[in-house]
Amino acid sequence: MKKALSLLACAAMALSLAACSSSDSKDSGEPAEAGKGKLVIYSPNSDTEINNELESFKEKYPDIEVELQSMGTGDCVARIEAEAENPQADVMWGGMNYGVYTQNPDLWAEYVSANDKNVDENYRNDTGYFTNYVLSGSGAFILNDKMLKELGVEVNSYEDLLQPELKGKIAMGDPTSSSSAWAELTNMLLVKGGYDSDEAWDYVQKFINNLDGKIISSSSQVYKGVIDGEYAVGVSYEDPVVQAMIDNRENPDVEISMCYPEEGAVWLPAAAAIVKGAPNEENAKLFLDYLQSDECQNIISQLTVRPANTSLKQENEAMKPMDEINVVYEDIKYVAEHKNEWQDRWTEMMTN
Repeated sequence: MKKALSLLACAAMALSLAACSSSDSKDSGEPAEAGKGKLVIYSPNSDTEINNELESFKEKYPDIEVELQSMGTGDCVARIEAEAENPQADVMWGGMNYGVYTQNPDLWAEYVSANDKNVDENYRNDTGYFTNYVLSGSGAFILNDKMLKELGVEVNSYEDLLQPELKGKIAMGDPTSSSSAWAELTNMLLVKGGYDSDEAWDYVQKFINNLDGKIISSSSQVYKGVIDGEYAVGVSYEDPVVQAMIDNRENPDVEISMCYPEEGAVWLPAAAAIVKGAPNEENAKLFLDYLQSDECQNIISQLTVRPANTSLKQENEAMKPMDEINVVYEDIKYVAEHKNEWQDRWTEMMTN
């Protein structure tokens, strides 16, 4: 009887130790095996990016169960912040930039992809926290060629937007509420004399005067307004303008084209970042590595955005090669630090 009780006690102890061991392993913070398990992504990205880049990743890693939750950039950040004590997401994909990072520095895990060395040196991960993988041109004009011909003007530069014939016929978003319009304003400041120069801000005031009080709340309405003939020129960004041109190629009622301002056009990087405390951190690293891989960068080169590896040829025939455009580079950190100040200055100019 004593021997039987002793054996039962030993068995119970063994089960207890096994349970403790299992629990310790679960809570020890040891990473799950990369390439298996789950990956949860929060993203504001378009269907085009999701259908091309993400699907290719899933084919490359079929043993990873990918869960994508689509929402706006602000919603992504707010949710990650709300879940900070118990992270549910592994990656924020898209919408990530220097401003988002500096405003929420405690939400992200430090990681630099081995492929970071392959991207343009102007867009590398110099903070250690976010991975630039795609470029979006912030300086691009969509032109209603029929209206411009009727007005008797041509547009190739920011300076051309000051022509009196264009007063009230320019579509521009609100830089205080639209991220694309904000990027267009900083592009304008950079190439018209420098961010803090009187010359640049004098230009902005003249530009505002030529808008004739018309500001558009939605960035999509900028290019749609030009297509519909409501405006002659739209101060927009490359991605939707290129797509609009592609979509309207066979439409005889739409005469549109695009140009990049002669003074210079900025391309801003969009990034992805690993959420601090991500439950599937090793898979998150695989995803960031993939975004900067030649495989993914070549996929991006076929879309209406551009790869961060600018040495790759742009395969979308509707897009002008980079070496044929006057490309300028934004001081991303400086711009982020002065965002509130410059937005207030814009508002004051509009009010006056």
